[in-house]
Amino acid sequence: MRVLITQSNYIPWKGYFDAIRAADFFVVYDEVQYTRRDWRNRNRIKTAAGLKWLSVPVSNDYARQRISEVKIGGQRWLRKHLESLRHSYGSLPFYDEVMGFLAPAYEAGDVYLSELNLRLIRAINRYLKIETVLRQSREFELLPGRSERLLHICMELGASEYLSGPSAAAYLDEDLFARQGIALHYLDFSNYPQYPQLYGDFVHEVTILDLLFSKGPEALQFMKRL
Repeated sequence: MRVLITQSNYIPWKGYFDAIRAADFFVVYDEVQYTRRDWRNRNRIKTAAGLKWLSVPVSNDYARQRISEVKIGGQRWLRKHLESLRHSYGSLPFYDEVMGFLAPAYEAGDVYLSELNLRLIRAINRYLKIETVLRQSREFELLPGRSERLLHICMELGASEYLSGPSAAAYLDEDLFARQGIALHYLDFSNYPQYPQLYGDFVHEVTILDLLFSKGPEALQFMKRL
């Protein structure tokens, strides 16, 4: 049983969905402190003028809040994001198809950032036919201690393997997991294949929408089995 535990991101890049696809359970870890200038509320698209950030505005209380508690700062941003996506990607072959399922997710009027992120992630999962079970960290007893908390979630789910991004090797207590018979697997996000992409040199580190608009249901051919 493979378990992935990670924070929600706004329209994440393709590696995020490869990580979900590799797991049996994906636990959205939004009961932790919100971090500014991170991927929680923003991501990048390619434009004719270069890379551009799409950022969801958040309320000013975020410095004292968990990700799950952070509210979206109004709805004026929504039209700008949709217009930016149309302007940059409207000519691509699968733009209309992808926006057909994304637009309702965007227009649900979510109050909390985490709700928006999860709604979009679920919509993309359905399109890619990713059947990983999604759970939220608030469903579990959250113990003190960084490694201890993650380990306890894994144990509650009956995990045999914990999937983690490579940067977590700097802080995870590997012996703690080993003593419970849970293997640690650090995901490798290198060597992705390229696909037809607009606007100059190829860039992997953009929202997965860049790939979906270009390749549609064939997107998985340009992703990886981690």
